[in-house]
Amino acid sequence: QVQLVESGGGLVQAGDSLRLSCAGSGGTISTTTMGWFRQAPGKDREFVAAISWLGQITKYADSVKGRFTISRDNAKNTMYLQVTSLKPEDTAVYNCAARQHPFLSTKDSEYSYWGQGTQVTVSS
Repeated sequence: QVQLVESGGGLVQAGDSLRLSCAGSGGTISTTTMGWFRQAPGKDREFVAAISWLGQITKYADSVKGRFTISRDNAKNTMYLQVTSLKPEDTAVYNCAARQHPFLSTKDSEYSYWGQGTQVTVSS
């Protein structure tokens, strides 16, 4: 029902910042809990951040807390991940996801809708 498309990734140097966007189409994201996950080559997909329906509640992985900020603009049907102070270990494919449930989730298996991913590569 909801299609998600990520954008904003790229090749950057350590310490740089990016804003990743997740645009929804085919339906509103306003009634979805959303999140960001990432997966590096050879590694499991890991939780990055999640945000509630209206954006008032957020949760972050310890590895990104204080550096990444998740937000959403339901009027624009878009979710964002502002990433700052990037490190080489942040290099991964970043996927946005959504689920039609009011509770936050850190488990990728609990999300129903996924974007195609955007590559973030951080050089040292």
